[in-house]
Amino acid sequence: MTDDYVLFQMWGHRRRSLIDGHQFYVERARNRLLNQFGNMEADADQASKDWLKKASRHFDPDRHDEGDIYDAAEQVGVDFYQLLSDMRDQTYLSVVAGMYHGWDKQLRSWLAGEVHHWYSGSAASKKIWSVNAEKIEDLLQSQGWGFNSKPYHRMMDACRLVVNVYKHGDGSSFEDLKTRYPEYLPGSNHGVTSNSPAASYLDHTDVKVSDAQLQSFSDAIVAFWRDVPENTRIKDIQHLPCWFATAVAQDQAKVPGAKCFP
Repeated sequence: MTDDYVLFQMWGHRRRSLIDGHQFYVERARNRLLNQFGNMEADADQASKDWLKKASRHFDPDRHDEGDIYDAAEQVGVDFYQLLSDMRDQTYLSVVAGMYHGWDKQLRSWLAGEVHHWYSGSAASKKIWSVNAEKIEDLLQSQGWGFNSKPYHRMMDACRLVVNVYKHGDGSSFEDLKTRYPEYLPGSNHGVTSNSPAASYLDHTDVKVSDAQLQSFSDAIVAFWRDVPENTRIKDIQHLPCWFATAVAQDQAKVPGAKCFP
């Protein structure tokens, strides 16, 4: 292979298809799922009225206190609103998770498919599907277009941590999110660190995503797909990550001139 040989190619139709599919998902999720939570106060009021209407059928002034009935109806409304609020928060997180996992699978599928064009072994492709997100980032960074320095990288990193916390709960991703992106923990006052007293009162259930934050995640994914170079040649490759170079070597094949990270 010469230095001008193309290793990774993002042709126009595929780029457009990836962006369109992502935007369709977000638009449909918002219209079919998220917009249902736009009138929670009215829904809670209606639940309170419905309960009061049913309770009034059995109201006996000689045995029941009217004030207690109205207090109970009000509490029904409060409880209903809280349940809706919790469902809304979980739905937003679920939509974000679906969006991120969709992007992650499409990215790995594209990378593995491009590798198959110039390398017949199976070890590298299997590794692309099995390594964690940070190692995939290393592979992107090796292609010379500065993925890690792009404005959207921080947003995609935050999205990854939010999804990991949603999936796994408390753990290392939660600690990272709490320290690096406290804006997704509304109770943190945007100033909590893993060592602060307030941190001990927070857990994975405190992670929230607003509609604006969901849109920012979506915009970052679109910006990523638009930014992937049309052609990445051998001469563009800086240093292949060791996990990838090792996998290639396992099948007795190497990318000319490539060096792996120490």
